[in-house]
Amino acid sequence: MSENRRVVVTGIGAITPLGNNDAETWEGLKNGKNGIALITLFDTEKFKAKLAAEVKGFDPAEYLEVNDLFRTDRYAQFAVAAAQQAVDKSGVEGTVEPERFAVIFGTGIGGIGTFETEHTKLIEKGPRRVSSLFVPMMIGNMAAGMIAIRHDCRGSAMPAVTACASGSNAIGEAMRLIRHGYADAVITGGAEATVVPTAIAGFVNMQALSTSENPDEASLPFDKRRAGFVIGEGAVALVLEEYDHALTRGARILGEVCGYGSTCDAYHITAPHPEARGGAQAMMIAMKEAGYTENDTVYINAHGTGTPMNDVIETVAIKKALGEHNARKAFVSSTKSMTGHMLGAAGAIEAFACLFALNEGVIPPTINLNEQDESCDLNYVPNTAVKAGITLALSNSLGFGGHNACLAFRKV
Repeated sequence: MSENRRVVVTGIGAITPLGNNDAETWEGLKNGKNGIALITLFDTEKFKAKLAAEVKGFDPAEYLEVNDLFRTDRYAQFAVAAAQQAVDKSGVEGTVEPERFAVIFGTGIGGIGTFETEHTKLIEKGPRRVSSLFVPMMIGNMAAGMIAIRHDCRGSAMPAVTACASGSNAIGEAMRLIRHGYADAVITGGAEATVVPTAIAGFVNMQALSTSENPDEASLPFDKRRAGFVIGEGAVALVLEEYDHALTRGARILGEVCGYGSTCDAYHITAPHPEARGGAQAMMIAMKEAGYTENDTVYINAHGTGTPMNDVIETVAIKKALGEHNARKAFVSSTKSMTGHMLGAAGAIEAFACLFALNEGVIPPTINLNEQDESCDLNYVPNTAVKAGITLALSNSLGFGGHNACLAFRKV
C-alpha cells in the first residue's frame, strides 16, 4: 500500500437545523441564524428541557422510495439524503472501482427513535407487535450500510461510534483509508436524530441540557450564563477523494483534509480531563500532520457545547496546543450556538463550517455571546461573522468516554 497520499473533499451534502442543503446551511451559519426553537416532534409538557434544533421541512420521500420510508430510522434518512447530495455534487460515482469506494459514517446513538417506538409496542401490546425490522432500523451501522448499497461502495462500510466525536472520527478514519491506499474515495460524515423523549429525559436528568425556554438564551458557548447544551439533529456528508484522482477527472476541490488527531482522555465516562490532556494532544497531532507554523492564520471550530465544564477545558486545550500567544491570535467559534449539539453529526457539520470558512474567508460567529466568561478568554467571534484570510482550519470534537478528535483542513 502507498503511503501519505493527499486527500481532498469533492462533495458536500447537508440536512441540518439551518437548511436542507449545503447552501442554506452555510448562509445560516455565516449570518448567525439560530436553528433552535421549541420542540415540535413530541409533547414536552412534562419535560424540563423544551428546546431543540430540529431539522425543518425535510421530506425523506425526495430521497427514498415509499417502501423504504417505513424501513428506515430518521437518522438514516438524514444520512442517505446528505450522502446523495454529496455524491451528486462530487460527480465521483462511476469514476471509482466499487472495491475502492468506501463508507465510514458516524452516529453517536443510531436509531433511538425506532428503539423507543418498538419498546413502547412491546410494553403496551406485547412481543408479537414488535416490528420485524426493529433491529436493522435501530443499529448504528445501518446508515453506512444503506449508503454503501445505494452507491455500490464495496470497500469498507462501517460506522464510527464515539459519542460526540463520531462525525470527526468518521472523517479522520476515512482520510486514513485513502491516505494509506485502501480506498480511492470515501463517503463520510455523521448523522443523528435524538429529539425523542428518552434522549431528552436522559440528558436533562444528568444535568447536561439547558432548560431555558428562550432560544436566544439556551445554547451559550463561552458565555458565563451557559448552563448546558441544546440537542440538535441532522446529517452532513462529505465525499473524500485521492487528490490525483480528483484532479484527473476535473473535480471541483473544496479543500484538503491534511491532519487528524484521535486520542482518549482515559479518565472519566463523561467529564473531560481537568488538564485537557487528550484534547490538546489531538489538536497537536492534527496540527503537526497539517504542517502548522506560527505564520498560519488559524480558525478553530470549537467543540463549544455551552456546558460549564467543556468550554473552560477546551480553552485550556487550545492554549496548550497553540501556545498562549498564538491561541490569542486564532479565531475560535462554536457553531453549536446556532445548530445545537448534533451529537454524532456535530463533527461533520463543524468540518463543513471549516471548509466553507476557508473557501470564503468568512468566520461563522458564536451567537448570543453577550457575557463572555473570564475563564474563556480567547477570540470567540461573538455574534457577527468576520472576514479573515485563514490558511488553516481546525475542528475539535470531544465526546463522552473521553474521546477526542481534531481535523485539520487547508485550501488546495
